[in-house]
Parts: sequence; C-alpha cells; structure tokens
Amino acid sequence: MGRSHAATSAYPLADFFAQAKTRAVVLSPSGDRIAVLEQHGAADDPRGLILLFDAVDPARPVRRIELGSLKVEWLDWANEQRLLAGVVIKKTVPGAKPIGSLTPGAAQTVTARRVVSLDTAGGDPVVLFETDAARMRRSQDMGAVIDLLPEDPDHVLMVAWEVEGVMGLHKVNINTGRAERLERGNFATVGWRTHNGVAVLRRDVNPRRTVETLYARAPGESEWKFMRRTRIVDKPDLSWVAGGDNIDTVLVSTRAEGEDVETIREMNLHTLAFGPPMQPRAGRDVLYGLLDDRRRYVGAAYYGDRLEYEFAEPGLAAHHRAMNRFFDDDCDVHLVQISPDRSRIVAYVDGPREPGAWYLYDKTARSMTNMGARLVLDPQRLGHCRLLKIGTRDGAEIEAYLTSPPGGTPGPLVVLPHGGPEVRDQRRFDRQVQVLAAQGWWVLQPNFRGSGGYGLDFAKQGWRRWGERMQEDIEDAVAHVVRDKGLDAERVAIMGTSYGGYAALMGAVRRPDLYKAAISICGVSDLPDMLAWEKRDDETPTKEIFDFWKKRIGDPEVDGPMLEAASPRRRAAEIACPVLLVHGVNDEIVPIVQSRIMNRALRGAGKSVDHVEVPDAGHGDWEDKVEKELMERYVALLRRAFA
Repeated sequence: MGRSHAATSAYPLADFFAQAKTRAVVLSPSGDRIAVLEQHGAADDPRGLILLFDAVDPARPVRRIELGSLKVEWLDWANEQRLLAGVVIKKTVPGAKPIGSLTPGAAQTVTARRVVSLDTAGGDPVVLFETDAARMRRSQDMGAVIDLLPEDPDHVLMVAWEVEGVMGLHKVNINTGRAERLERGNFATVGWRTHNGVAVLRRDVNPRRTVETLYARAPGESEWKFMRRTRIVDKPDLSWVAGGDNIDTVLVSTRAEGEDVETIREMNLHTLAFGPPMQPRAGRDVLYGLLDDRRRYVGAAYYGDRLEYEFAEPGLAAHHRAMNRFFDDDCDVHLVQISPDRSRIVAYVDGPREPGAWYLYDKTARSMTNMGARLVLDPQRLGHCRLLKIGTRDGAEIEAYLTSPPGGTPGPLVVLPHGGPEVRDQRRFDRQVQVLAAQGWWVLQPNFRGSGGYGLDFAKQGWRRWGERMQEDIEDAVAHVVRDKGLDAERVAIMGTSYGGYAALMGAVRRPDLYKAAISICGVSDLPDMLAWEKRDDETPTKEIFDFWKKRIGDPEVDGPMLEAASPRRRAAEIACPVLLVHGVNDEIVPIVQSRIMNRALRGAGKSVDHVEVPDAGHGDWEDKVEKELMERYVALLRRAFA
C-alpha cells in the first residue's frame, strides 16, 4: 500500500474502473517459488503474462512467460514444474442461415474457457482435454479444476459437460491433456467435492440456480445419500471446507440445530453426523475455513473489527498479528497460502483505502514483500472508513460503517444498505463507496437487524420486519451520524441493490422529509407479488424456497395487511424525491417485473422516476463498462438532488 502524505485532487470516476493488473500470486508446492499473473493490454486486446520469482530473493523476476492475446482468470501450481492457467478465449463466428435463406444471421461472439498447463521453463503448453476434439468443439466451459491432487503431481480433477448434457468429473493428465471420466452426474448436477481424490459430496442445483441439493457418499459406498437442500444466493447453511483427518470424514461449515452461530465441524460421511464446533466465536458466524497448501485445516475466519482468525495452530496467530501491524491495523489480511513448513505465507490485503494487493511474508527473513496490486490508488485520495456502534430507538445496538470523503469536510450523506438481507457489510475496499466519497459525500453502511454474520438471533430480529424494524435501524444510524459528524441533514439520499434496493424505496416511502433521492438496483417493490412469484417458481418438493421467504418476509395468508403496507409500489404516492430504478432484464433472483410495476406506480402518481433496464444481465452481474455508465447516472442524480 502506498504511503503518500500529500492529499491531492479527488479521483475521477473513471480511475476506479481501470483494468486490474495483478490477478493472482501463488506459491509453489515446496514454497520455494512464486508465480505472479498479470493482465496487460486493453479489454478488447488482452495480453497475459506470468512472472516467476525465487521466494528466497523475490526482488526481481527470474523468468517471464508470455501467454499471448488471452484474458487469464486464474493461476495455480499443478506441481513444482508446471503451472495451470484458466484462460478465456473470445471469437466471432458467423450466424446460422435461417431455413430457406442464403443469407447468414448476425455474427455471434462466443466465449470459451479452457485450462492450459505450462512448463515453468517457458515451453510445452498443453490444453487440458485437447485430445478430445469433439468435446473441445462442443463445450464452451472447460475451465474448472476442483482438486489439484497434491499427492499425484501428474493429474488434476476437473468437471466438464458430457455429450448428453450432464456434468462429468474427470481425472486429467497435465502433461498430455488426456482425460478419464470418473463420475457422471444427472441433469441437475453441477459439481463434486473430493477428499483424497475421491468424490464424497455431489452438488445438484435447480433451474433458477437459487437452491442446491447436497448428496454425500463415503469412500467404498456405491449410492449417494441425500444430505440437505440449501439456498445459494444468500450464505448457504452448509458449506464445504476441506477433507478431514481420515478418509471417512470431511469438514463443513454449518449451524447445528438450536445453536446461534455457524461454525466449522467434522462430518461423518457414513452417518452424516456432525462433531462439536471447531474454533467457535460467540456472536459471529464463521466466514470460511483456513487451509494450508496441502489442503489441511489450520483455523477459522471471522469478521470482528476486521478479518480475524481463530487458529487451530496457535503459532500462526503471532504472524497474523505482525502482518496486521505492518498495515497499521487498517486492512484485512487474508492468509491465501501457507507453505508446508509455515515459513512463507502469501497474503491478500485489502481495506477501505487499499483496493487489493498481494504480499509475501517470510518468517525467517522477517520481511513483507509486495508482489503485485490490482489497482494502484493513492490512499490519501480515498475515503476513511470507521466502525460505529449505533444505539437504536428500542435500546438495541447495531454496527455501521461510515466512510468520509477525502479531507473529511461535513457535507451530504448517501445511505447504502446492503442486499441479502442475511449478509453483512465489512470494512473493506468498496468501489461504489469510494466513487461516492470521491464526490465529496459521506457514505453510511448499516448492518441493521436482519443482517447475517452476527448469529441466527440477530438475523431473526429482522424476520417479518422488512418495512419496520429494519428501516428504523437504518433511520437511527442516519440520525446518529448526522448528529455526531455535523452532516447536512437537508442533503441525504439512499441507494442499494437487491434487498438494499427495497430498503431505498421503502426509506423514501417512510421518510419523504429525509431522503432527497432514492436509487433502487434490482430491488423488490411489492412483497405480496414477490412471494407469489417465489411460490409459483419453487420447484422444490415441499416448497422450501417459498417457506424460507415466508418465514423472513411474512405469510401472505396471515400477514396480508402488513405485507401490503411494507410494499413501496402500493405507497408510491407517498414518495416525494426523484427515484432511479435499474434492473437486469434476465434477473432470476428478483424478477424485472418488480421494477416495472414500481415504475408504473410512480408515473401514475405523477412522481419523478427514471427506469433503466440492462440487457443480457441478471441480478446486478453486469460488466465494468455498464457499471461505469450506471455509476455516472447515479452520481448525476445525486448531484442534482444535493444541489
């Protein structure tokens, strides 16, 4: 992270959308070498580059491997001599000729993902699966490695589509590209998890890609056993961590019946029974399990004041503290790779004023070496972010993050409630936040009751309180920062995505005196209609998706008046500020009709509204070029509102 001391002019919006340079930094299996993946060139003319370093003396690269005109998404070591690179190939193909016509249709851009195996001496590239010419022609997506097989340096496990349209699990030779199928899924299967090279968990998903069904099979068993069905979009209630200490167990992240927090625990593959929690923390759900380079469990990650670990190996705690001190306890230090002898660690570091960089920590040399950065931005020209404790009107306490603009001069405030709602904001680099702060505005991110990450009881306090308690917590956070920071109470706006889009609209309904603009991105506008859609599109045998939302939003048969009162579309006449609605046309999480009916309601009530539909996009998953254009619209609306 840079250490500039002279504050200069604010960054223009375009600077936040520069192409990321460094994409990955990875240690070799021995911990003696480092490979750095960089992306150069323009977006439409990319050039991939790998730099190889000696980990003992990482001051300069010892070899460059030019990858040519390719976009490279990821990099890893297959063994001490060969690297694997996930590449994206785009090509334009002629359109098909309609029946009875000699004129071809419009040309199409086809995107294909492949994995290339490279010798570190710089030659002998091999495309995995390249001996299967028919599959290479048919399948666009063959870029997923699910197991590097540390005990088998010549093979990896990959998933790829079969000719009959189902997913297969393959053992692939990294020297020849030749593949051998080990497993064949059904039409819902999207992948497997493996332990010691054996598939022990299978993942099936529904057509909407919102729910996954998990099956388990112990080594030596022939049949898959149903485990559970869990949502994908929000944090699932069971996640894979790693293989266990013996062949019959694995580690998963889950919340046991009757417990408040999610923890990591061992699961027996024969009985599906769970062991006791491993490194639990009261009031905090585990984020993930920390593994070393041999995929062995070494600790659990949590989010407290920043990213923190509960280590199964106590000796690592002192090293993580030392790395945090190097960054003045102002960043999240993610331990990405830990060498087998624990002498070297690759850490990915990000924070409110650090957009992401990789460092090599050498325990013996007592050094931290910057190995590459996503974007190079001067921290003095970015906004400071502080954790706040907010007292609510009913005597509870929530956390919120407040980002001040460079210079910290009091001024307008943009409230940015998160989506989910059972996720949470963290104190990290957030491009949207920093773009807003660069305009001279303060940005507030409240973790209202109903958010995830703080345990089930905290999340439950927002259930069936969408238009009420959750909005009150946001309003109490606004009142707190306006009072304590001397901000301009006459210039406050609210914007958000998904649930955050709903909160923006509902905030404009409840507090027309407070908000001067509302921006809803892929937001819900009508709760009864949304619940009816969830019920209609729920393919699970017992309507589990609908039941999930019925518990959290409300039961249409019991809570009808409450749901109607908490629906911005039905109260559009109460909104006084201008509204911007943005939605992906192909959104399968919140259907685009939610923004369309809100647009009609606002126009019918004579309100100021702008409605933008993003083609070929889903739930906020648009490309940077589109996001930049949209951010320009958000900033323009807020400038008019704050004028």
